[in-house]
Amino acid sequence: MSAAAPSSLLARSFLPATAVLEMTYACNHACRFCSCPWEAEGNGFTRRPELSVDEWKQCIDLLAGMGCTIFSFTGGEALLKPGIEEIIAFAASRECEHIEPGGDGLRRRVGPPSLYLLSNGAPVTREVLSFCQEFGIHLSLSLPGLGTYTYHTQADDAQMVLERFRLAKRMKVSTTVNTAVTRRNLPELWETIAEAMSAGAGSLLMNRFLPGGRGLTYADDLSLAPTDLLTMLDTAEDVLERCKRPGHLGTEVPKCLVDPSRYSRLHVGTTCAAATGFFVIGPSGYVRVCNHSPVELAHYGHIESLKTDPYWRRFALKAYLPKQCLSCTEIGRCDGGCREAAHIVGGEVDSIDPMLCAQPSERFPLSPASASGLRGC
Repeated sequence: MSAAAPSSLLARSFLPATAVLEMTYACNHACRFCSCPWEAEGNGFTRRPELSVDEWKQCIDLLAGMGCTIFSFTGGEALLKPGIEEIIAFAASRECEHIEPGGDGLRRRVGPPSLYLLSNGAPVTREVLSFCQEFGIHLSLSLPGLGTYTYHTQADDAQMVLERFRLAKRMKVSTTVNTAVTRRNLPELWETIAEAMSAGAGSLLMNRFLPGGRGLTYADDLSLAPTDLLTMLDTAEDVLERCKRPGHLGTEVPKCLVDPSRYSRLHVGTTCAAATGFFVIGPSGYVRVCNHSPVELAHYGHIESLKTDPYWRRFALKAYLPKQCLSCTEIGRCDGGCREAAHIVGGEVDSIDPMLCAQPSERFPLSPASASGLRGC
């Protein structure tokens, strides 16, 4: 989520301002890097019945009244949800209380929410783009490589996505290129971002590969090493500087690996935004702290119970630092990397980020018991 997102600090709720709404389990791609928890083999995630159009409207109405001012529609593939345009149009009709920076502090503004639509591009037609134009929807299209696109998605080819960017530009629809970076597509990252920008993408949202969902099956092939992380960030910064476009790293990284001040075009975060900057409601209506998390909490109809939910509070209060980080002078400015990736790989929310497993053992000394708990490292 964007670092510039307004806060719901003064709104009538404990919820973050941004709600990520996963419209459907369905998808027309089978991405090897997909972190949707329902795509993990044998993890016990239950695919309950999806919310109906009317239930999604009830959910959005509730969230808009509780201070949520940004709705991001995703999936699966959001555009495969029957009635998706009716749901988004309803969201556009809501009035929200925005809390924004002003000249003398924070100010309130009442108006419609900001709307984002995430898609792999295949279902994006001229009609979909006209709909985005009509309701001021910002469109994010996934482009996980050029030559490696078919390998990563097991469908289509990269030219399809680039054509969607060109058409969106002609129709004056604002777009972002969403790139999941893996060990496979890292060598062509510069060209991938440059091609998207040339085709019309206005900004970059980049995510490092995180084990989870279907991605667990391909983790050995796709995972980045710490040196790859720096290459990824430096590459993106170079392209963005040449194109004079903004970029955002969507997944936090440990500050001991990266100096965020090196990057001016690319915003690099080191703190976790789960349950503080955004939260997720899955296809069946259950809340999760973030899209990587396989842990379902309350149904949206009982969302107030999150106030006392131990798992939600652990993220909201940031009570999840790995013990290896507790003596670090950067506490408060770094959360030790992605907490849910650490949970999935290491078995506990306060496990170390999978990328740090590749670090020298003398830098992060682990007891034999702790080391044995770090599955996959």
